[in-house]
Amino acid sequence: MAKFKNVPAGQFGLEVPGIELGLPKGNAAAALTFDACGGPRGSGVDGALLDALRAKQVPATLFVNERWARANARLMDELASDELFEVANHGTSHAPLATSGQAAYGIGGTESIGQAYDEVMGNQRYLADQFGITAKFFRSGTAHMDEAGAAMCRDLGVVPMNFTVNLDAGATFGAQAVAAQVRQLAAGDVGIGHFNQPASGTAKGVALGLGQALDSGLRFTTLSEAW
Repeated sequence: MAKFKNVPAGQFGLEVPGIELGLPKGNAAAALTFDACGGPRGSGVDGALLDALRAKQVPATLFVNERWARANARLMDELASDELFEVANHGTSHAPLATSGQAAYGIGGTESIGQAYDEVMGNQRYLADQFGITAKFFRSGTAHMDEAGAAMCRDLGVVPMNFTVNLDAGATFGAQAVAAQVRQLAAGDVGIGHFNQPASGTAKGVALGLGQALDSGLRFTTLSEAW
């Protein structure tokens, strides 16, 4: 707290300095990432999406919020032991990571460096203590953060990670739109979708799009394998 007490917030958004968007330069693969946000409307499980990834043996990094993890503890045990998936940190309360309360999509952000620390480390410790997961990457609720928050993440040993291709627009796209977004992925890209909304078009769209992507020779990786 003392180290970051007087650090200015800087820019706030999806692509501020300090946040990674794509894979390291020269990477020949693309990465699929899927968020599980938790809460009353976000604690479902898109089993069809997980099944589609397993059927095609396509790895993915799953960003899990603590609320979702608590609601799906049995599945968390399964995911933690599945070598196809990497589990990453999607925050404790799903708040934008800010140091002065900046909001995104009507969701208020953390209001101090102390709250930002708790948003990252609360879930980081929960994942470690309950499931033996040491998350290497962090994505904030709404994927918005400020420069101070991004710098704090790195100081805490987690990489602040966003994306280059939005696959499902918060699980609002239909299957054909999702498939079209998946087909846009190229080497070095990071796609973002959601695996907590089973009624969405994400699972069907990802399955449709992956067929063409794989046929084109595109390879997929988890974030940790790419770094």
